[in-house]
Amino acid sequence: MKRDYFFKQLGLAAAILTLPIKSWSNLIYPTRIKEGFLVKSEEDRFHKPITLFEGDVFTTKISSKDTDGRLYVFDSLRIKKGGPAMHFHYDQDEVWKVTEGEFLIKIGEQVFQAKAGDTIYGPRGVPHSFSKTNEGPARVTITFQPAGLMEEFFIAVAQGKLKDASPEQQQEMRKKHGFESVGEGIGYQKKF
Repeated sequence: MKRDYFFKQLGLAAAILTLPIKSWSNLIYPTRIKEGFLVKSEEDRFHKPITLFEGDVFTTKISSKDTDGRLYVFDSLRIKKGGPAMHFHYDQDEVWKVTEGEFLIKIGEQVFQAKAGDTIYGPRGVPHSFSKTNEGPARVTITFQPAGLMEEFFIAVAQGKLKDASPEQQQEMRKKHGFESVGEGIGYQKKF
């Protein structure tokens, strides 16, 4: 019985290996898009920017849907000073590329003062927070790799799913989306 199963699996593997290499990616990444695309400077990938926290606007540039969850990139226009609570992601590395204004970014015990043109890397599993510090608007392009469920989390927050939630319910929602809050952030203003 086990021997038959082994030979069936071996035959399947041999059939897959005879496919042209280009076809392998279709088996591994069945929903991944197969063509390039352009998202203009002020536009959202799906023409539906996400508005959070009284004026912060997230415009998706590369959706997790485009990459089978391997990458998520969005621009964040920040109006008010402050930023999220100290938190960490279970499986996502996070990269911030400041394009306008100034931010303080704390990763572990390190604090970076970042301005337009600066890029900061935050490894998965390390608590971090960031805060807009300048007057007027600021922009930062944020990348999550892999994407995880961060895009879905931001959409849920924009739809008001955390609005009347208790702190425990908020933390459960964060955990469901692959991260958790571990205290006040740098320049803390309560955001997710």
